[in-house]
Amino acid sequence: MILFPAIDLKDGKCVRLKHGDMATATIYNDDPAAQARAFEQQGFEWLHVVDLNGAFKGQSVNGAAVGTILKATKNPVQLGGGIRTLAQVEDWLDRGLARIILGTVAVRDPDLVRQACKAFPGKIAVGIDAKGGKVAVEGWAEASSLGVIELAKKFEGAGVAAIVYTDIDRDGVLTGINWDATIDLADAVSIPVIASGGLASIADIVRMTMPDAQKLEGAISGRALYDGRIDPAEALAILAAGPEKARAR
Repeated sequence: MILFPAIDLKDGKCVRLKHGDMATATIYNDDPAAQARAFEQQGFEWLHVVDLNGAFKGQSVNGAAVGTILKATKNPVQLGGGIRTLAQVEDWLDRGLARIILGTVAVRDPDLVRQACKAFPGKIAVGIDAKGGKVAVEGWAEASSLGVIELAKKFEGAGVAAIVYTDIDRDGVLTGINWDATIDLADAVSIPVIASGGLASIADIVRMTMPDAQKLEGAISGRALYDGRIDPAEALAILAAGPEKARAR
């Protein structure tokens, strides 16, 4: 079970949004490379990065900041936001990313996702961001008519490494992960699911260790880490100890 610390990039800085609204950005660190190093030193083994400007613009905007992150940490890095073509996928993988997250293009052009999975086995994840149970695209600015499970099932057997599922209504507001919807998704597909949006406290970390959550690959944490609501050492120790010790807390 992996706890992915998040670096969301806006104008080259580490920020957190509320409900995906760029106007609500809180700056937590103006040095993304230093933040990446800090997460590695705290014991995390993966890093989740989002190019927020890129997600809205439809092309990479914070490429320079991502480059400094890749140089600063030995941890594998997964990146989403504004990646729309196979050429962009290949370029980012060549630069050292471990995994690319395709979101909007998974709705607009699912065949491209399948092509990417075939060309780059184990390197492609699908980002599914939902508002009111429907998939949102273009940096969460537009709603689609697709249901979450309906979209996820399009990629069964395609070789997708993971689905990053975000409940937009909970993102950045520390109300707890939408465990019911996340676990329903994990039950519906064979693709590993990563929970995102709203992770708020150690209670969510303990929840990750429960039997019905064991099918998940992990969860992403942003604001709760930056605000100090979750102690990295405590959280990682709980996940390492497993469900029996977590239940005894």
